[in-house]
Amino acid sequence: IMKDIGLLASTDPVALDRACLDLIYNSNDPGKDELISRIESKKGAHIIETAEQLGAGTTDYEMIEI
Repeated sequence: IMKDIGLLASTDPVALDRACLDLIYNSNDPGKDELISRIESKKGAHIIETAEQLGAGTTDYEMIEI
């Protein structure tokens, strides 16, 4: 649906998922609309927020390119 946006890694699964969503939402790729629609139909952002509330991690992250 979208071109490759890169590879992300983190010890915090919630931060990793939030960073992935942010990259998708901020992408200029025309295929993002279909992917966002699928994510939103599964309540992807809500799941990440709930995981943070349950203590599984944090949505705060720092993107470091290597």
